[in-house]
Amino acid sequence: MSKLTEPSRDAEGKTYAEPRRTQRVRIGMSVILCGIDGDKPFEEKSRTITVNANGCLVLLATKVKRGQSLKIVNSQTQEELACTVCFLGESRDGKSEVAFEFSEPAPKFWRIAFPPSDWDPAERKRAGTPTVQTPRTR
Repeated sequence: MSKLTEPSRDAEGKTYAEPRRTQRVRIGMSVILCGIDGDKPFEEKSRTITVNANGCLVLLATKVKRGQSLKIVNSQTQEELACTVCFLGESRDGKSEVAFEFSEPAPKFWRIAFPPSDWDPAERKRAGTPTVQTPRTR
């Protein structure tokens, strides 16, 4: 008998059919995407919406296609990696959600610590939420 797995959810609670290989972290980091738009090179500054060890999600004004190869640059470190468009999402304000996958996992590209694989974002403590403390006995 096969074991059923629950669909993955991102930081906003959206459901995805495939389980995530690594945890997503909702964080806005400056990046530059470089590639070819038609027959002309382009370079567009953007900010990440979410990141993980395998890539990121950004809002992009340049029209790209699923499977298109690009280069992503971490604006803080100037490190660059090859990546591929793996998802095209909703459009808003002239920009589209675009997910990129690195050619190979690169968790250190973002210079952040990722939560463990069994971490559940729904269980995290929220700022301003009181915690229950048990009284100490002497």
